[in-house]
Amino acid sequence: MKNTFGHNVSVTLFGESHGASVGAVVDGLAPGLPVDEDFIAVMLTRRRPQGRISTARQEADRFVIESGVFEGKTTGTPVCIRIPNEDTRSADYTAQRRLVRPGHADYTAACKYHGYEDYRGGGHFSGRVTAALVAAGALVIPALAAKGIRVATHVSRLGGVEDRPFENLCVDMDRLAAGGFPVLDPSAEAAMTERILNARENKDSVGGVLETVVTGLPVGVGEPWFDTVEGVLSHALFSIPAIKGVEFGDGFALADTTGSAANDAFRVVDGRIVTVTNHNGGINGGITNSMPVVVRCAVKPTPTIGLCQDSVDLIDGTNAQLEAKGRHDPCIVHRAAVVADCVVALALCDLLAGRYGTDWLGAV
Repeated sequence: MKNTFGHNVSVTLFGESHGASVGAVVDGLAPGLPVDEDFIAVMLTRRRPQGRISTARQEADRFVIESGVFEGKTTGTPVCIRIPNEDTRSADYTAQRRLVRPGHADYTAACKYHGYEDYRGGGHFSGRVTAALVAAGALVIPALAAKGIRVATHVSRLGGVEDRPFENLCVDMDRLAAGGFPVLDPSAEAAMTERILNARENKDSVGGVLETVVTGLPVGVGEPWFDTVEGVLSHALFSIPAIKGVEFGDGFALADTTGSAANDAFRVVDGRIVTVTNHNGGINGGITNSMPVVVRCAVKPTPTIGLCQDSVDLIDGTNAQLEAKGRHDPCIVHRAAVVADCVVALALCDLLAGRYGTDWLGAV
């Protein structure tokens, strides 16, 4: 399926940036899962714009659960969540019928859909659709937590400004779960905010790196070769707009070291097998080894910027220049942290259902 991810627990996305709504259908959830609508609303709030460092578009994200939930519990049938679009200004994108934005999907979408695509605000390719991913992920995060599995993401780097790494995982994950700007060092927020505002002032944008940690996963989850934990998580994470790189553990840095330095030595501690280090990010042979899974995503700068850029006119077939109008983010990294949490949670549900059965996370 072209807009569906997952084999055991699947999520299908629908909607466009300036259409009537965006949403998701989640299938394969066990019956009896508690559905916390307040938690879904909190997670959607964390994704929404935050003042001058984000787009001026303000969506209330008043979601509607259309099916699959009865009396606060999943029924076992597909759950459909719909989020109406209420703050669109489609006239801002009239020029995009002709002039494609560099770095965006305007040109490739026009080629793929033969000119019938909804080009307004990026259409189906817009970051607006990630609201549906967040709502879907927020359905299952409490179920994972009930099994002792936690997911947390912070902005590791933004515009060259570094946050500190994870240290005390329990404390750091609690800090991120409390909301606010997703960093571990409070001083990093001010420096990152300044970097974003500078980019905005210059009609430009900045990118960064997200770091996600998963704790509590049982050993033995994942398959060799094509359904490795890295493969499934990467597949899901690359669905987030602007993600251009994914690495696990020390990732690309391992290419510049030696086996003796890269290997994670095994020890028995309190009757449990653990590794002394975690260079491989909690995964060996595509399978979890009980250590925290660590994954980082490179987020490119927002492609829609106010500077004049070279483009082409799709109607005339001529060279042109474009100064993008409308409302756009000078940086999406901080807003994407909660999206990474939710996408990872959905992918983990698919992996765990494949290992233990679809009822494993449920109440039956």
